[in-house]
Amino acid sequence: MTDCDLPEADIRITIASTPAHLRVVRSALERICTMMGFDEEQCGGIVLSLDEALSNVIRHAYHGDPNGRIEITFRPTYSEGGGELGIEVRDWGDTAGPEDIKSRDLDDVRPGGLGVHIMNSCMDEVTYTPAEREGEGTVLTMLKKSTRRECCE
Repeated sequence: MTDCDLPEADIRITIASTPAHLRVVRSALERICTMMGFDEEQCGGIVLSLDEALSNVIRHAYHGDPNGRIEITFRPTYSEGGGELGIEVRDWGDTAGPEDIKSRDLDDVRPGGLGVHIMNSCMDEVTYTPAEREGEGTVLTMLKKSTRRECCE
């Protein structure tokens, strides 16, 4: 298999809510981005966005409990104009609605609190959907579009 031979099929990874698993997810996503033809800067932004999302789930949905479950789905798609990578992060922790998920003011200089801002800056679309039943987690969906198709044609 050569680069850009990534089929249009979902790739699912399920991890425990522990930061120790983030390295594995980052490596997998980095390879997926490269195979889809995203450039180095785009890959970095996509990987950082997912890392921030997963860190937020671990911290806010599971409150640091390493026994929570997080399911990550990567959805590569291609068209004449380029490709898209959809990323879905599903947790079963405390539910967060869009009104609960805010970036802090960028003028407030201090560590932390920029994950939402990073995701919104690096990705083309970011949406949060509370699970259908109250208290059953949140689904975060992110989308990144690419117009590069040289190696994928």
